[in-house]
Amino acid sequence: MPKRNSNDAPQEPSKRKATSIDIAYQAGVSQSTVSRALSGSPLVSEQTRQRIQAIADAMNYTVDKNASNLRSQSTKTIALLLADDPTTDDSHINPFFLSLLGGITHSTAKRGFDLLVSFQQLSQNWLADYEEAHRADGLILLGYGDYVRAKDKLVALKNAGAHFVLWGPNHKELPGHSVGCNNEQGAFLATDHLLSQGLKKLAFLGDISPSNPEFRTRYIGFKQALKKYTTSHNPTQGVQVDTHNTEAAGKDAVEVLLNHHHDLQGLVCASDTIAFGAIKALHSKGLKVPKDICVTGFDDMAAAAYITPSLTTIRQSTAQAGELLVQQLMQQIQSTPVESITLMPKLVIRDSSLAKTPSTQ
Repeated sequence: MPKRNSNDAPQEPSKRKATSIDIAYQAGVSQSTVSRALSGSPLVSEQTRQRIQAIADAMNYTVDKNASNLRSQSTKTIALLLADDPTTDDSHINPFFLSLLGGITHSTAKRGFDLLVSFQQLSQNWLADYEEAHRADGLILLGYGDYVRAKDKLVALKNAGAHFVLWGPNHKELPGHSVGCNNEQGAFLATDHLLSQGLKKLAFLGDISPSNPEFRTRYIGFKQALKKYTTSHNPTQGVQVDTHNTEAAGKDAVEVLLNHHHDLQGLVCASDTIAFGAIKALHSKGLKVPKDICVTGFDDMAAAAYITPSLTTIRQSTAQAGELLVQQLMQQIQSTPVESITLMPKLVIRDSSLAKTPSTQ
């Protein structure tokens, strides 16, 4: 046996990483109780959970997430799939969805889940590419392009038992799979606000084809408000221009309107993005907002409060929406019955719509 050099310092044994068995021994509970406590299971009392967590912290114990997920067949990941939308920049992401993304990220992180973000068109089979491939436990869809073309794919996804939820109207084909805003009520509030100031001639800017159910429903709210104020002695008029959800489209729509409707008094835009373009077009024509024409939007994007003039719009709470999208998806994953959710909008009045009642008609 070789003689050890007297100058060699004795080697300390390497420290072994603490395990759940070690924690169970210290806490005087079973290993399964430790696992439940550290995963937040309601089967463990809060007092016991805190005691086990304190022991785990003292022993520098961390859960092996990959091993835990493998045992539970859960990825602890949600896939968020964005529609590829036309934009003025290179993002191709609807600006409103960027606001929603923040709320969704906070909500998933709070539940200990990761968020995998991608574009929808990169996948032809969402169920196979995410759930069946064990890349995600469920899907959140923001946008779907042309709903007429997307409907069959979404229904097939539902029939296959996929866990998914989308931001949008409550479609009868997809019960329990949507969180959205009461678009009809929102547009009614914006239109009613303009008409209550004595305006008579309004235009709605937005694509109202079946491919765009959100804008189509907002147009219904616009018409209902016109009907409320129309009498034989007090007629109101409303026109509509199909407009894509871009600033350029809003600008083009206003130029068309001004060529045919010189007595126009207000614009009800189906989105803030369209309203931004509309205001730019009015300014370029030498018209002042709201002195000459009032403008309202829909979404209450961050920029709405800072453009000139600041934009009156319909607010959809992105923080609440993000929380509910994740909550509904989690309920599906846990096989809990869910229903589609419709949020109530709020009218946010700013400078762009504060008109003086016309003195003559």
